Amino acid sequence: MGRVVAEYAGAFVVWGEHGESEARIAGRLRHDTRTERGEQPAVGDWVAFTPAGGGEGENDGLGLIHRVLPRKTKLSRRAAGQEAIEQVIAANLDTVFVVTSLGQDEFNPRRLERYLAAVWEGGAKPVLVLTKTDLADDAEAARRSIEHLTGRIPVHGVSALSGDGLEELDRYLRPGETLALVGSSGVGKSTLVNHWLGQEAQDVSAVRADGKGRHTTSHRQIFVLPSGALVIDTPGMRELGLWADNEGLEESYGDVEELAALCRFRDCRHQSEPGCAVKAAVESGDLSIARLEGYMRLKVELGQLSARRDEQARREERGRERRLSREIKRAPKRRR
Repeated sequence: MGRVVAEYAGAFVVWGEHGESEARIAGRLRHDTRTERGEQPAVGDWVAFTPAGGGEGENDGLGLIHRVLPRKTKLSRRAAGQEAIEQVIAANLDTVFVVTSLGQDEFNPRRLERYLAAVWEGGAKPVLVLTKTDLADDAEAARRSIEHLTGRIPVHGVSALSGDGLEELDRYLRPGETLALVGSSGVGKSTLVNHWLGQEAQDVSAVRADGKGRHTTSHRQIFVLPSGALVIDTPGMRELGLWADNEGLEESYGDVEELAALCRFRDCRHQSEPGCAVKAAVESGDLSIARLEGYMRLKVELGQLSARRDEQARREERGRERRLSREIKRAPKRRR
């Protein structure tokens, strides 16, 4: 058994009892997961594998990953494209740092809602990290603007340039725990990793003249920190298509869900229906219209995702039935 600690374009690095080994997915596992890519290995997974030189017939100098062990938690997104396909970003996480920058044009509450919903859905604990506080005109005002998002989620403002706030993150770096950093390109994830390691393990680029960061990380990788914690740095994501059911939405929008439960009609769309508690909360100022719009956008997206997944399942079932029918027709007839 070993743990996947890095992924490079389909190849993996696995830590096992005899050290580090490069590996790829065994043919049987690849076949069994061809329609369920979310069941293929991801960084952070515990796997059953044979190291390089283990005597496997299909071994080509790389180790072979035969099975992904059950995950405690995961962070997933919908892969790019028209098909509804799960992409696991990282697995077996205790805490996920959702990192966003207070630099120019990088602070986006709607994007944060999406990240937090994805983290809640996967079962890890989210922590919101606001970087580049030294570039913000009013960091406290930015923090107040997202209070409706955070609820019980811890929020920390930090500056790698001045060092302000960095020590607040140390309490999450406990021995044996696994953390991941996610967020858009250039928000300072790799800078945090380098700070914790005490060395330039990850390439970083200077902030541009307009205050935006530059993307540097190109793959997912686990680093062992001096504290004994494990941290996964991830490339920046241009978009985060949700791969979730309503559980993550309920966690991220608990206030809206509680109001929706008070509506007169169970199928209330929170528009013009009488007795709508959600609309009443907006009119009274207890719920912001931006908050409601974000909730409705994600709810529609999850409904569309569910419909696509159902249609794909039907297509796959029809395909299996056709293959079985062909095999039966090709089977030799028994003589009586």
